[in-house]
Amino acid sequence: MRRADRLIKLVHFLRSRRRAVTARRIAEEFDICTRTVYRDIQDLIDSGAPISGAAGVGYVVNKQYYLPPITFDADELEAIGLGISMVQQWSDEEFSAKASAAFAKIQAVLPANLQYEIRQITTYSTDASPKRPWTVSFSDLREYIRRRRKIHIDYHDGKQSTTRQLRPLALIFANPAWLLVGWCEKRADFRHFRLDRIRTVHACADTFEDEPGKNLTAYRAQESACQPTAETPFAQE
Repeated sequence: MRRADRLIKLVHFLRSRRRAVTARRIAEEFDICTRTVYRDIQDLIDSGAPISGAAGVGYVVNKQYYLPPITFDADELEAIGLGISMVQQWSDEEFSAKASAAFAKIQAVLPANLQYEIRQITTYSTDASPKRPWTVSFSDLREYIRRRRKIHIDYHDGKQSTTRQLRPLALIFANPAWLLVGWCEKRADFRHFRLDRIRTVHACADTFEDEPGKNLTAYRAQESACQPTAETPFAQE
């Protein structure tokens, strides 16, 4: 790993931690010696990064600090381009526009030697598989998730219709369908709801806290413990 890349990743590593991180832990993360850690930290401080701490105690960085635009290699640009095209093909117009705007910002800050690379991206997504259209607002759902707004949904599972109150947690693309993941207060458990089967969505006045056992972290832990396969697909309502 180039030293410049390591310094950038070191700052991101510190920003992702709530508590001070020791030089030994940093050395383990980046497979370097502690002497190199001390040198890297000092160079970051000298360049203006608001890192505080000391050897033997640990280091923290001001969470408000952000790095200036960084460069990417050709493969990283290819991966970003693929992600952008997938969003454009498989989400709604509003989110697609956001993806295009993000890509334009990346293009604007790339150095001249990478401008050619970004014009030569050859990995992308198409809409070859038929989409399962939905009538609810994809962007509204993202907003409810972000603001932790409880919602009521009218849902048809292919056999019967039900009304549920949910804590919406995430949207998952399981080609060719989108799934809304939420904590279902009726079932007192996590459930997946296909967007194309949700008839209506109504936001509640109530919000919800990031409660252990009912949040996205708990959901991910549960899914990791029993990862769905082709034979055991996502449990849906």
